Amino acid sequence: MKKLGLIGGTSYHSTIDYYRMINEKVGDKIGHDQNPELLLYSLNIALMRSGDREKIQEEYLRISKELISIGAEGILICANTPHMVYEFVQAKVEVPILHIGKAIGDFAVKNNFKNLGLLGTKPTVKIGFLEKFIKANYPLDITLPDEEQIDTIHHYISKELTQGIFSDEAKSYFLDQMKSLQEKGADAMIMGCTELPILIKQKETDFQLIDTTGLHVQLAVDFILEE
Repeated sequence: MKKLGLIGGTSYHSTIDYYRMINEKVGDKIGHDQNPELLLYSLNIALMRSGDREKIQEEYLRISKELISIGAEGILICANTPHMVYEFVQAKVEVPILHIGKAIGDFAVKNNFKNLGLLGTKPTVKIGFLEKFIKANYPLDITLPDEEQIDTIHHYISKELTQGIFSDEAKSYFLDQMKSLQEKGADAMIMGCTELPILIKQKETDFQLIDTTGLHVQLAVDFILEE
């Protein structure tokens, strides 16, 4: 099995799911009497809250190199928003960074979706790194929330979800936003924050949810087990 380096902490709630699910899914393939070697670096989420993109990029590069130095053969960034560093870091390290956008794009194309709604933090939606990656590699359109909703979405994610608060109020709000994006033409919804699949489950809506955490985990499992 390949040794995978995980960069988590953004937030630790979803990082726990990444770690658990990778171990469970690898165990399903090879037996639960063994498990993959994982190298986990859990950073302080205050780094992301700072909004200092240069500092964020440099820190993710430093951490990636540290994980590689102790044997990581690939890097998994355990959240959507930190993928803003992908191009900067990937160009400077010799192992692959498993992009969450590939997990999303592969799933959408396989299931014949054409237009994906995107819910996520303000950087994920406004900077456009996820939208850019998907559009550059897949025949897919991306539908974004209305401008006035982006700040509210970010507020719920940063002030509640990443702090372990999963309220009925937040759930109702995000379900309303999904309906709005569906009315604008989206035929599936990117849960573009790794806390969103914790808040809302597929059984709670008829709209197809794209669980970025689950798909990213499967990408990691495939990498770990590939010959």
